[in-house]
Amino acid sequence: MEKLYDSELKVMEPLWAEGPQTAGALAKKLAVSAGWNRNTTYTVIKKLIDKGAVSRSDPGFVCAPLVTREDIQRQETDSLITRLFDGSKTRFLSAFLSEKGLTPAEAAQLRELIQGLETR
Repeated sequence: MEKLYDSELKVMEPLWAEGPQTAGALAKKLAVSAGWNRNTTYTVIKKLIDKGAVSRSDPGFVCAPLVTREDIQRQETDSLITRLFDGSKTRFLSAFLSEKGLTPAEAAQLRELIQGLETR
């Protein structure tokens, strides 16, 4: 899957949140949330169709997501770790956590997550 850019993610958000909908409905939402006109929305939808991230069906030009938010999050995270941390998840987590710190509840959640991964 090709990288999705910020403008493309703006179209994906309502599809992920609400499911398939017409291009017209997306255009109305994005006119409010992003200030886009109909042509801009349709251009971005076309790019998403070409990338295989969205399907289009007729009648009604109904758009549906073909990738999940989690797929894109995983792809973006892998790309970031590869580009900035030489592929090291440990270096990524260390840099992220040293800046922000963790609450006790977050630390407990991470421990549980790591223990679950170790038992696989």
